[in-house]
Amino acid sequence: MARLKEYYVNDVAPALMKKFGYKSVMQIPKLEKIVINVGCGEARDNQKMIDAIVSDMMKITGQRPVVCKAKKSVANFKLRQGMSIGAKVTLRSEKMYEFLDRLFNIALPRVRDFRGINANSFDGRGNYNMGLKEQLIFPEIDYDKIDKIRGMDICFVTTAKTDEEARELLTLMGAPFAK
Repeated sequence: MARLKEYYVNDVAPALMKKFGYKSVMQIPKLEKIVINVGCGEARDNQKMIDAIVSDMMKITGQRPVVCKAKKSVANFKLRQGMSIGAKVTLRSEKMYEFLDRLFNIALPRVRDFRGINANSFDGRGNYNMGLKEQLIFPEIDYDKIDKIRGMDICFVTTAKTDEEARELLTLMGAPFAK
């Protein structure tokens, strides 16, 4: 959505510049990309699971995911090198802002007993990671057509140097952090 990008330029960036005292507009942290990852160990037995994951992620993100393959063989997991074990999507620019808007304003409030997302899931370098337990919170997914409930990992990669800067950036962009 162009609305969220305009909001960043007109409201978020000046607020961050004022709060942290940046001297140049290039120092202001911004959202670089969002990476969505779905891992599925059972996919080694059934290739149709990967197809279901890919179709769900296409509906959610509007972009075709990349199928991830195993790098090493692990005998305990009955896993061979090259087997499909998940899928991931990297969103940038317009699709990233559109997904962010839908996640914060539509999908997360649909989570049962939602009190906000964990504010301590930053990695120390200004990136935020969160996990979802089910894909059903997105309105694009039809409850009757899914074969299994799957979770996903979502990583927000920012240009912020510290967690405090990244937390302020995501808060101003609408992230519903728990109080």
